Amino acid sequence: MGYHVVWCPKYRSPVLGGRVKTRMEELIRARAGERGRRIVALEVMADHVHLFVKPHPKISPSHVANRFEGFTSHHLRAEFAHPRSRLSALWSRSCFVAAPGAGSAETAQRHMETQDQRPAKGTGRA
Repeated sequence: MGYHVVWCPKYRSPVLGGRVKTRMEELIRARAGERGRRIVALEVMADHVHLFVKPHPKISPSHVANRFEGFTSHHLRAEFAHPRSRLSALWSRSCFVAAPGAGSAETAQRHMETQDQRPAKGTGRA
């Protein structure tokens, strides 16, 4: 059983670029390793994060999302000034979690890998 988790910075601010992106990836991999979760795919975009992770079957999807959000927020806000100065909280209060039941894990992984190749809908960005 795996979960596709998507979460965004508050107001979908593009604060996850450059060194912050690299550190975010390191933090997610470190947190997954210490908790025995296997990362299938990870994509950090400037304004959102896609994570496909396989946790222990008894752990709820919301718990998985909350643990990654809390851990990364704590460390990124301590290490970098601009997310802390621009946002009262790093992450928005909501996130998307889905278990790829109808689709396969490969479909979710392919979606994440091609995320930056598709135009964004409704944002005016190409």
